[in-house]
Amino acid sequence: MFASYLSSWHRFKKFSESRWFQLWLLLVWLGIGMILRFGRLTALPPWTDECATIVFSLGNSFRSVSLDGIIGAEVLLQPLQPPPNAGIGMVIDRLMQESTHPPVYFVLAHLWMKLFPTEGGLAAIWAARSLPALLGVASIPAMFGLGYLAFRSRLVGQVAAAIMAVSPYGVYLAQDARHYTLAILLVIASLCCLVIAARSIEEQKPLPMGIGLIWVGANSLGIATHYFFTLTLSAQAFVLLGQAWRQRLQKSNALGQPYWRPIYAAAAGTLIGCLVWLPAFQSIQGSEPTSWIYDGNPTVEWLEPLGRVLLWILSMVLLLPSAVTLLPMGIAIFSGLVTFIVVLWAWPNLVQGFKHLQQHADTRLPTQVLGGYILGAIGLCFAFTYGLGMDLTLGARFQFVYFPAVIVLLGAILAQRWSSEHCPQAEQGRISLQMSQIFSHKELLPTKNQHLYPSLVALPKSQLVVISLGLMGLLGSLTVIWNLGYLQNHRPDLLVPIIQKASQAPVLIATTHKHHGQTGRMMGLAWEFKRLSQSQDGETNAPKFFLAHRDSKTKSYQAAIEVFQENLSELPRPLDLWLVDFRTKVDLEAQNCFPDRQYRSSAGEYKYKLYRCIANH
Repeated sequence: MFASYLSSWHRFKKFSESRWFQLWLLLVWLGIGMILRFGRLTALPPWTDECATIVFSLGNSFRSVSLDGIIGAEVLLQPLQPPPNAGIGMVIDRLMQESTHPPVYFVLAHLWMKLFPTEGGLAAIWAARSLPALLGVASIPAMFGLGYLAFRSRLVGQVAAAIMAVSPYGVYLAQDARHYTLAILLVIASLCCLVIAARSIEEQKPLPMGIGLIWVGANSLGIATHYFFTLTLSAQAFVLLGQAWRQRLQKSNALGQPYWRPIYAAAAGTLIGCLVWLPAFQSIQGSEPTSWIYDGNPTVEWLEPLGRVLLWILSMVLLLPSAVTLLPMGIAIFSGLVTFIVVLWAWPNLVQGFKHLQQHADTRLPTQVLGGYILGAIGLCFAFTYGLGMDLTLGARFQFVYFPAVIVLLGAILAQRWSSEHCPQAEQGRISLQMSQIFSHKELLPTKNQHLYPSLVALPKSQLVVISLGLMGLLGSLTVIWNLGYLQNHRPDLLVPIIQKASQAPVLIATTHKHHGQTGRMMGLAWEFKRLSQSQDGETNAPKFFLAHRDSKTKSYQAAIEVFQENLSELPRPLDLWLVDFRTKVDLEAQNCFPDRQYRSSAGEYKYKLYRCIANH
């Protein structure tokens, strides 16, 4: 029996040395990542930003929705209907007029959504979300490529791909009908070029022209996908300047050496690619859709941005059920304690692995490049937050800039800790290039005092750390797809059942309106009412809507409120008036509308108040 086991073991060991093993292992991570990213993809109705993505990708406009007037759900949802003759030009034109985003992703989404039929006359939410989910799956092999390229190690590539596959943060962005997974792919491509450029500087060799062109292309597409890609470029510039400074300490006039010239050419090409978007980028400042990032007060509440960034970074690997608006506080506290214990337990091993990477020639350069990039990107985030009052820590999605670098650096650390238990070279800082060395440790072979198969408990702590973090990441991804961790900004599916339960009379939902973001919030509610109506054979109490628009010059709602009260007085009674995210005062008692104190709260990030309107006696 022992001979048979040993023969099977050698056959497996030989197979593990082949490229087929690498491919099959990567396919396993792809399969896991695909299941997590496409699982329950249509469980939630679209939220504000997703409505904006769909509207602009279809080539439609929010301006077709009437303001300061009572409208039905069909009018509110009209921009979500695919127009028959819309083309790429219309997509770009509408986006530039009404939004603050560059057009590349929206053009891709336009072409992608044309491949799918509508649902009830509206664009399919599966179609809108499947593109970022697919791009999220593509980031898994891309992460393998970055890990292998940076550390010249298949093991690092495989570990980084596995972490990306189960990353809660990666799943969160991939299930959102937005452009962040495309931006992540372009960050990965740009980081690959940065690593090659840093190595060419280290070896004093010119950067290959093809790599320079790919670098410029990735950077230019990145800017045309999300303007915050400029943080990626700035952080990369810090890394290259740091490398130039280290060379200057060793040799004078380092920047004048010939091998720097291709770097200058790539930088110039990237600058040209950025300047194209400068007028559009300047128009963002002060625009209504981006004003929320100025809502915080980081100079006074200076600890909160630090805490948020720490939580966002942790959630790239660890995220247990913590949605305090949905779960009992005890569960959120327990999840926090478990996360803290896991981090505390794993931290010494992670620090030791990082030190090994820094201390040895084979891994020092990529560790410095990726670590410097992460520090530069986070530093820029804090510079905008504390220096300019633009709190970039408010949105988890904005951390996409350094997300891939965190994953690949963590992959290198975990690969070092895993392989350090198997080969002496790894103890000296060398990471195994062949997966077969993973399985060569003597403890995995049977002896007289061992069971035929090794026990998980018998594994060294460093390997248990790797396995535990992988399992925690998988649990975190399940937390995300069941909506118990990250929460959408607005959850129509949580408010609509409350309205249905409370209101038997006709319903009017009113909100104050500054820009298309508020239109999107009401669209989400109308979408959910429509979905429930279809599932309940039309028995849903279909609401009317009123969007009270703020005057852009006076910044006042006074004119809109006067129109609102006039319209309200003409509606038949009884009537249930729901003020949802209503940001101004209005006299409703004069309209015989009286508050129902039982329904005065918030749900799914919507703040609501119910008023019962009765007829005049």
